[in-house]
Amino acid sequence: MRYEIEHRTRYSYARNARGCVLMLCLEPASGPGQRVSEFRIDTEPAASLSRERDWFGNRRHVLNVHRRHRELTIASRFRVELEPRALPEANGDWEEIRSWRRLPEYWYQVQPSRLARPSPALEEFVQRERLQPDDDPMASVQRLSDRIHRCFAYEPGSTSADSPIEHVLESGRGVCQDYAHVMIAIARSWGVPSRYVSGYLHTSGVAGEQTVASGSHAWVECRLPGAGWVGFDPTNATFSDERHIRVAAGRDYADVSPISGVFQGTGDAKIQVDVIVKAVAPRELEEKVSGRNRRQRE
Repeated sequence: MRYEIEHRTRYSYARNARGCVLMLCLEPASGPGQRVSEFRIDTEPAASLSRERDWFGNRRHVLNVHRRHRELTIASRFRVELEPRALPEANGDWEEIRSWRRLPEYWYQVQPSRLARPSPALEEFVQRERLQPDDDPMASVQRLSDRIHRCFAYEPGSTSADSPIEHVLESGRGVCQDYAHVMIAIARSWGVPSRYVSGYLHTSGVAGEQTVASGSHAWVECRLPGAGWVGFDPTNATFSDERHIRVAAGRDYADVSPISGVFQGTGDAKIQVDVIVKAVAPRELEEKVSGRNRRQRE
């Protein structure tokens, strides 16, 4: 599948901002099953952008605006091609998973983090739902994803970006990042290296698909013996597949929020986020590329 993605964020301030410094986590990377092309970021007013990588390997941009402005618009655009993904197979055991705790490369994926951590509410939820692993790690994690999907009601606006894990556990309502945080916290308590993945979901009409049409999406990757990193989407009770466009991964949402930073002297601000994920037919993509090349020659 080929997609065109546009992620547009607009800040409107009650009074002029004197400047801002923001960290953008919007650029995806090519990897197994995913090939990215033509990424760019446009801003209004114009801003300086410097590119870097964080300690998880994600691509980031530091944005600076050094003059007064009443509004700021940040738009990222890219094209991506995703290959069909076969269902993962694993053949290891819990003993192998327990041995990974001693490896430095999995340290951050097995330790609690700010938004995916143990709590009395989580312990009560695990006991009430009888969420215990069996002899098969892959089957255990898959059942965990399915159970979280059934236990919570998807309700946009019921939590915020920095809501603690207790909110969704006590209310039973949340969005994709809450589902992911609960799954990560439980899987890590079993010793399974787990990470939070941010990206986009192309809604293709599959029954039960849940995501905010104008927003990004989140799911979980777990390291399993014999299979490597496997993507689980507890919001939709599915493995990650050719609908899931991966941007970044970290311990939880706080590591990979699309935009974070500070504004100087703005007072109250309004934020509007719009995301468009468009499937592109091969012929349509070829015509666009051909037209662009023709204009360049002219």
